[in-house]
Amino acid sequence: MATSTWEGDDHEDEIRLWREGDGWIAKDVETGITTQGPSRSAALANLDDAVALYEGERGREPTDEELKAAGIDPEDNTTGEREPPDALK
Repeated sequence: MATSTWEGDDHEDEIRLWREGDGWIAKDVETGITTQGPSRSAALANLDDAVALYEGERGREPTDEELKAAGIDPEDNTTGEREPPDALK
């Protein structure tokens, strides 16, 4: 197995990719977001999706109709007085 270490400047948009068991792990160093997949390309594609969601480039809030279809009453779907966790902001 080849390894390398770079003791230089930090890089923007740095990712790390490694094999673990039968799959691959991909991590965005800046955000700490980590994903996995059965292949390198799958792990990287999953990471692209997860980072895009994190940065608000994908996804949207569900409509009231979608909440109702999932068995959730939109009127009861609140965080109350507390701020929502970072993952939901």
